[in-house]
Amino acid sequence: QAQLVESGGGSVQAGGSLRLSCTASRFIFRGRCMGWFRQFPGKERERIAAIDNSGNTNYADSVKGRFTISQDNAKNTLLLQMNSLKPEDTAMYYCASGSPYISVSSCRYAYWGQGTQVTVSS
Repeated sequence: QAQLVESGGGSVQAGGSLRLSCTASRFIFRGRCMGWFRQFPGKERERIAAIDNSGNTNYADSVKGRFTISQDNAKNTLLLQMNSLKPEDTAMYYCASGSPYISVSSCRYAYWGQGTQVTVSS
């Protein structure tokens, strides 16, 4: 069964840190490009970080230098370390899984988690 489950969201003060986790079913994790997205109320979902099976990553300019995407292959888990959080990072965060053996720049996402809320207060 294809499943992605996010955790680690919550409330934090500006300047703080959170680490999001996304645990995936094995067959939609191994060898696949994966990404983190966020969605502001009334806005479209935007990709903020992605990683492919070679370990290549890319980031949206808004989070570059503050967020780090990584994988724990032993646990089929995608991670997002978020540091120096700002109130404008407040959003619903989603993880997604894409096609196998596709580069991070070409990834097309087919599986989505339910999301976890991140709230940053000033």
